[in-house]
Order: sequence, then C-alpha cells, then structure tokens
Amino acid sequence: MRPIRVLIADDEPLLLQALGEVIDSSPDFEIVGTADNASDATRLAADLRPHVALLDMRMPEGGGIAAAEGIRTTSPATRIVALSAYEDPARIAAMRGAGAVAYVVKGAPADDILEALLDAVGT
Repeated sequence: MRPIRVLIADDEPLLLQALGEVIDSSPDFEIVGTADNASDATRLAADLRPHVALLDMRMPEGGGIAAAEGIRTTSPATRIVALSAYEDPARIAAMRGAGAVAYVVKGAPADDILEALLDAVGT
C-alpha cells in the first residue's frame, strides 16, 4: 500500500515541526506539504492533492474553516482533520460544517493523531 499523503497547516512553527515528526514516524504516512496559513494550505492542497489535510482551527488568513472550505473546492477528495488547542463545541461544529471529518486536540498522544488521520481516509 502507498503511504497516505498528508498536508499539515499550523502557524506555530514548533507544533508544525512536532506534528511532522509524529507523522513521519509512521510508514503509513508521507508529508507532502506544510503551510502556516489558510491561503497557503488551500493552494498546496490544489497543487499536491493530499489524501488528508491536518488543519489548525486558528491560523492566519481565515483559519481552519477558510482552509477547509478552500480545500473542499480545489481538492475535493482531500479529507480534513481539524486541530485545535480548544475543545469548543461551536468551533468544532463549524469545522465539521466546513468539511472536517475528524477533530484532534493539540497535545493529544501521537497515536491519537495518527489514528485520526487513518480514520479520516477510511483505512
């Protein structure tokens, strides 16, 4: 089986690096791109066609909602996983409305992050 292609978008450089290390630790995944704002995430998804995008809910240029909506338009097969430091039901509902199929809290164990990505692509 080919690795699952992942795009990560978060405006916190240390978290972006940590997420990359977690995802790179599994042979099931390949990181195809990273972004630090919603516009770049949308553009990269259109260019790279990842299987799944892990999107921070709060980042510049519209946050995860704008990125999810843009990705749904430019790369409709890409599945969206929301990432946030907050467990705010209203924001989670808004992300689901924008196309997110899963939600992960920042700081969750590595296995939870990887499981959410796997579940998002239906493996």
